[in-house]
Amino acid sequence: MNSTEKIAYFDNAATTFPKPEKVYQTLDSFYRTYGVNVGRGQHRLANQARLLVEDTRERLLKLFDCNQNQKVILTPSATESLNVILQGLPWRNNMNVYISPFEHNAVTRILHHLSKTYHFDLHQLSVEPLSLSYDLEQIKYQFQDNLPHLVVISHGSNVCGAVAPIKEIFEQAKLYEAITITDMAQTAGLINTSLREVKSDFTVFAGHKTLFGPLGVGGFIMDNTIKLKPLLYGGTGVDSANQDLPETLPERFEVGSPNVSAIAGLNAALQWIEETTIDSILKKEHENRSQLVNILKKYDNIKTFLPNESNSIGVVSSIFDDYGSDSIGKVLDKYHVAVRTGLHCSPTAHQFLKTFPGGTVRFSVSYFTNEEDFEMLGEALDFIEENS
Repeated sequence: MNSTEKIAYFDNAATTFPKPEKVYQTLDSFYRTYGVNVGRGQHRLANQARLLVEDTRERLLKLFDCNQNQKVILTPSATESLNVILQGLPWRNNMNVYISPFEHNAVTRILHHLSKTYHFDLHQLSVEPLSLSYDLEQIKYQFQDNLPHLVVISHGSNVCGAVAPIKEIFEQAKLYEAITITDMAQTAGLINTSLREVKSDFTVFAGHKTLFGPLGVGGFIMDNTIKLKPLLYGGTGVDSANQDLPETLPERFEVGSPNVSAIAGLNAALQWIEETTIDSILKKEHENRSQLVNILKKYDNIKTFLPNESNSIGVVSSIFDDYGSDSIGKVLDKYHVAVRTGLHCSPTAHQFLKTFPGGTVRFSVSYFTNEEDFEMLGEALDFIEENS
């Protein structure tokens, strides 16, 4: 395929594409101007890189409306962030751990690994299977019957787009002093979330998804009230004579050389989000989701899994009569339509939706999805229907 050929991109849940023009410009200029390490030199270039990273932290704190005790920890990905948090918690036997039915393997595989060392009971938060909405009343009873010690929730499902009411669920969890973790890989920068109001002890983000930054940077927001054991050890650029890691944040969890180039791209993306506003970005994504759903509903051979529109993001999963998801993905690719097929690294979601093990065809839109994308999708779906 010629690189100049138009691709109708419906795989934004994997990584948003395209990015804002400001991100491309920043990535292009970074190594030409001040592409050096942070905290490893006293010269002006190192200081410029340090100021960039500090400004990125400040923009993230502002984005999430954080209080003064909360700190931003930058990592290479949301997956590493979840490993740092979950493997660093003060585990003990006989804990009750709650997750949503829509968790990514970035959560469930870590818990599976930890279950080999610690005995804990894993519970799924109650979700209504038809509306895909969380049953808050039933969740109250779940917590009463089995007191929660840890609650981990994917804020937005990467399979069906269902959005969890984290504020309400965490308010209930905190009645029992549970540790609360939010995976906002699909919603950071898209859904306005105040961490002054949402009682999330750890909030994880991915730079390359709805924050519209590049691959190679993610992180989490925490305060120092819950002590984590470090996952990684090494140089931090500070207190180098001490063989113990610093106790201070973020240095305790940021060992090695950070990906300053990716952080620069994220900084540019955060500027674009501030200029465009989260509300405008979400409004446009909802409009694009509605257009996508309306197109899919035209075809009798397609079944789509849809939560309530007001509690959803632009991620839609479908199955096609008589064809597996991988077969449909190959046909769509021939028509230059990019989608994701299979289990999307979330087998528990597909078990809940009863689409396991074949999975679904996942369509995911973004702020930048346009009319030409939808036209190309419609032509490809017409071909599939006519030849089914």
